[in-house]
Amino acid sequence: MLKARRSELLLILSALMFASNGIASKLLLPNPDNTDGYISPWRLAQIRAITACVLLALYLWSRAPKTFRIKRSEILPLVSYGVIGIAMVQALYFISISRMHVSIALLIEFTAPVWIVLYLRIVKRKHVPNQMWLALILALTGLAVISQIWDGLKLDNIGVIAGFGASFALAFCFLCGESISNYRDNQSITMWGFFFAGVAWCLVLPVWNFPVEVFTTSIPLEGALEGSSTPGWVLILYVVLIGTILPYLCVMVGLKNLKASTTSAFGLLEPIFAGMIAWVWFAESWTLIQLLGGVVVIAGIYLAAQARSKTT
Repeated sequence: MLKARRSELLLILSALMFASNGIASKLLLPNPDNTDGYISPWRLAQIRAITACVLLALYLWSRAPKTFRIKRSEILPLVSYGVIGIAMVQALYFISISRMHVSIALLIEFTAPVWIVLYLRIVKRKHVPNQMWLALILALTGLAVISQIWDGLKLDNIGVIAGFGASFALAFCFLCGESISNYRDNQSITMWGFFFAGVAWCLVLPVWNFPVEVFTTSIPLEGALEGSSTPGWVLILYVVLIGTILPYLCVMVGLKNLKASTTSAFGLLEPIFAGMIAWVWFAESWTLIQLLGGVVVIAGIYLAAQARSKTT
C-alpha cells in the first residue's frame, strides 16, 4: 500500500513536470505568432532524446555500469520502446502543440488510457471492472470541459491527427514499459529507450545539419515575463531535464507498482497542470466550468486508482 501511494505521488509530480515542458517547448516551436519558430518539432525531439540519453548514461556509468549490458532477447523490446514509446510520442506531441492549444493537444493525446483498456479487454481478453470504464469516461469528460471544445474552437487537422498518433504511441509506451520493467531497472530502461530514440532520429535527421544557432538565439519568454528573453540552450536544457528525464523516471517507478491503465490515467492530470501554468505564465484564467472539469478529472483518476487491483 505504501509503495502504491508513493508511486501515485511520483506520477502526480511527473504530470506537473511534463506540463511545464509543454509550455517551454511551445516557446521554441513554430506557432501562429511565430510562424517559423526557432526549431522544428522533429529536431526538438532529436536533441531531447540524445541529450537525455547522454546525461542518463553518464549517471548510470558512475553508479551502475552493469546496466549497460543487454541480452539479445531485450533488444527488440527496448528498440520498440525507444522508437515508438519515446521518439514518436515526443515528435507527434510537439507537432500537435505547435498547431493547437496545449490543453487541446493533451486532451487528444491522453485518450491513451482508453486504447489501453480496449487492448486489455479485446486483445488480452482480460476482465475490466465497470469502475475503470466510469473512471475513463469521467476523466475524458472533465478534460473536454476544461478545453471547452464546444466553444467554436477550430481544430487543425494535422494537429488532431498528430495528437491521436501520440495517444496510440503513448498507450504502447505504457504497456511496453510495464512489460520491460518486470526484468529491468527503471533508470536503464529509460536510458536505453532514449538511446534507441536518438539513433532513430540520427538516421532520419543527420546531426551535422542540426540548427546549432538555436542555442545562442535570444528567445522571448512572453506572458508574465514579457520583455524578458533567454538563450535557446536554457529552454532546451529545461525540456531535457525537467521536462524529460525526471518525469520519465517517475513514470517508470510508477509502472513498477501500478498497472499500465492506472499509470496512464494519472497522466490526465497533465492538462490541468498545463492550464495552471498557463494561468500563471500567460495570465489565462480558468472559468468556473473549467474548474469543475478539473474536479471531474481528479474524480476519474481516483476511481482508476481504486480499480487497479480489480483488472484480471
